Amino acid sequence: MGDKILQDLLEFQDSKYKAFYMKLIPNIDPNKIIGIRTPLLKKYAKDIFGRVDAEKFLSILPHTYYEENNLHSFLIMQIKDFDRCIYEIERFLPFVDNWGTCDSLRPEIFSKNKKELLPCIYRWISSEHTYTKRFGIQMLMVHFLDSDFDEVFLEAVADIKSNEYYVNMMIAWFFATALVFQYEKTLPFLTDKRLDKWVHNKTLSKANDSFRITPEQKAFLKTLKI
Repeated sequence: MGDKILQDLLEFQDSKYKAFYMKLIPNIDPNKIIGIRTPLLKKYAKDIFGRVDAEKFLSILPHTYYEENNLHSFLIMQIKDFDRCIYEIERFLPFVDNWGTCDSLRPEIFSKNKKELLPCIYRWISSEHTYTKRFGIQMLMVHFLDSDFDEVFLEAVADIKSNEYYVNMMIAWFFATALVFQYEKTLPFLTDKRLDKWVHNKTLSKANDSFRITPEQKAFLKTLKI
């Protein structure tokens, strides 16, 4: 039955979109990219969610194709039980090998279970696996920079030191987003140069690109470039 899902995915192939993905995610072997537009893949995930073959698909790892991994993400996102969702995520994360799949995984159930989610996030950001760590930082960014904010979250991410490009990019994205929601609390991490130089400057660059940061804030942030 899993073969039926793969057959469907191969029939969705768009060669022009494959060329686009090859440039967007250069660390993926081009032979492992089918080329499927994301809205179509999300719709397919909704159509098959709950089917026996979809459950079997979730149980079999690793997958071969990039789009199989993204489909896996889109299926997990629909799981309504928090504990089951965490179980499936932690089975899946070790096999995530690119930022596109990692960043597509945003389960809806997390927003309703933040107290239970936080220990999982700390576990993920402590991982040595690049995309598990990236996922944890992303979940902290998505769910804990607004009404559930605590300054310790800024400290936790600032303490992450990595040589991995995709981890450092997420740290910069986290702090640029933190400037949007918690400008005064986040600013000292930049004025005191708490971040690695590359992350520091990338944070400023991302903040400058944001429509949610005021011109006055951007002007000051530019003076902080190292």
